[in-house]
Amino acid sequence: MTAIETGRVVAVVGTGTMGQGIAQVALVAGHPVRLHDAMPGRAAEAATALLARLDRLVEKGRLGPAERDAARARLRPATHLSELADAGLVVEAVLEDLTVKRALFAALEDIVGDDCVLATNTSSLSVTAVAGGLRRPGRGVGLHFFNPAPLLPLVEVVGGFATDPRVAQDAYDTVLAWGKTPVRSEDTPGFIVNRIARPFYAEALRVYEEGGADAATIDAVLRESGGFRMGPFALTDLIGQDVNESVTRSVWEAFSYDQKFTPSLAQRRLVESGRLGRKSGRGWFPYGEDAEAPAAPHTAAPEAAPASVSVHGDLFSASVLPELIAEAGIDVVREDDAEPDHPGWIELPGGTRLFLADGSAADNADLPVIHFDLALDYRAATRIALAPASRVDEASLAHAVGLFQALGKDVSVIADVPGMIVSRTVAMLVDFALDARARGVATGEAVDTAMRLGVNYPRGPIEWGADLGARWVLTALELLHDEYPTGRYAPSQALRRLAAALEDDAS
Repeated sequence: MTAIETGRVVAVVGTGTMGQGIAQVALVAGHPVRLHDAMPGRAAEAATALLARLDRLVEKGRLGPAERDAARARLRPATHLSELADAGLVVEAVLEDLTVKRALFAALEDIVGDDCVLATNTSSLSVTAVAGGLRRPGRGVGLHFFNPAPLLPLVEVVGGFATDPRVAQDAYDTVLAWGKTPVRSEDTPGFIVNRIARPFYAEALRVYEEGGADAATIDAVLRESGGFRMGPFALTDLIGQDVNESVTRSVWEAFSYDQKFTPSLAQRRLVESGRLGRKSGRGWFPYGEDAEAPAAPHTAAPEAAPASVSVHGDLFSASVLPELIAEAGIDVVREDDAEPDHPGWIELPGGTRLFLADGSAADNADLPVIHFDLALDYRAATRIALAPASRVDEASLAHAVGLFQALGKDVSVIADVPGMIVSRTVAMLVDFALDARARGVATGEAVDTAMRLGVNYPRGPIEWGADLGARWVLTALELLHDEYPTGRYAPSQALRRLAAALEDDAS
């Protein structure tokens, strides 16, 4: 272990929510902690607030009184930067502005010792650029904590272009000693989480902008079918619409305005209107004691299930559905008329076919088709989305709704949006993850760990992609690319190579 000794001072510059959280983590881990803020009096206020949180931890039984008292003695606000001279590690959590951060690092370098590590908690700026003005840029490293820092385990340890490998190792081991889960990332826009997570927000916003479904319904489908802890609209309200939009815009600009990262006009308008989410009392949804109840997701009225259905071919990730249908008391007739390696379907009595959403529009078929969305686990899912083609009659749609209701699912009928909601989101997340791994941003294990712990995804995207199959993901994105030939959905070379390699292994 090369963790910074607990006897060494850890200094935190910037005492907002994130700065206080990082300071709490270091303090509870046993370090003397110095708090500094450029705003007079702010560091002392932050120290008082931090000590109050320690008192609450004692009340909840999560911290012993003796530990609290020892931590209290180790905490000190610092009026001037010069009071940080004995620090072994300084973590800056100031304004997300490159000029401000570079100036702070330059000032710190004139104060601290040569062995002091200077860490930036930036979420979207280049660590290389932040440390680039240092006389010894090798001492600069990224330590990207997630809010709230005391609770969320993930820390991205980001090595800049000039970061000394020993400094990165020391930072990694220190975070590990603090009880966190560090993952290594190269210094690329958004690092791991903020790079790979963009489609989770972007695809939901795209479906909304296309009139596919309202915000409440999209959130419900991603939660109750996709297995995500929160929907993207509620989550961006929690993060702050301005913060989320700013990160999206920063990553987009850093990737030279790549279509895959294009920000949402709908979200920009929300920010411009001052509807920033929970902190302003309204975002996509209303908040506060006097707020009206948020809109409920669209849920279809009860319908009768068909007495029987026929299943044709392989349903791939939805292969459990025939079993669930039979368990619900509906007769299931198996047919072997589907082409091998082609999507199978469930056929209703009137001839309408139910296909797993694959990136195409249901209206592209020359017969009545209803797409159903991807689920993390069809047995556990409590909601399923359906997207009918325009030629589907009301009776057939009612049968489809009733079929899934018989399985104990709420049903949301949405517009015929290519790829629907969960399917297109997961396909993009998998592709972004594979691309990041192939480009050396992080290992596949680090990617999956980061996405599970940093943003509470139900599965790591690389593991999820392996379960779905690279061919399924590739086909979904190719079909989406046909529908939207802008480059946004063009599959990465990493995904193409993986699908080809797996096909070669199978042949």
